[in-house]
Amino acid sequence: MTPQFILAVAAGGALGSVARYLVGIASGKLFGTDFPWGTFIINVTGSFLIGAFVGLFAAKWDVSQAMRIFLTVGICGGYTTFSTFSLDAYYLIERGQTLASSAYMVASVALSVGALIAALHLVRALP
Repeated sequence: MTPQFILAVAAGGALGSVARYLVGIASGKLFGTDFPWGTFIINVTGSFLIGAFVGLFAAKWDVSQAMRIFLTVGICGGYTTFSTFSLDAYYLIERGQTLASSAYMVASVALSVGALIAALHLVRALP
């Protein structure tokens, strides 16, 4: 962990967060707000983006570690952490750990939604 890496995450995260906000607003205007289109579009495009970056790093781009961190942890992480979730699930599959990947995907979604519900009930129960 170096100051350069921390700055790369911070700068990329700021850009990714702004992009998430703008895509969310635009999605609501284009498709309405009856369904969480913004979040859906952000998660899918963020997963595509991190896949493209990782593929380019492996096959085409010779960029510094700071640039890799800026693009993946920073921009993609600020845009959506779902992209990192997708990449982690893929890496488990790629390593032949299909069962672990399946368990990771199901548990991550189920426990995350469950944790949100538990927190909402806990906060609502406070005096």
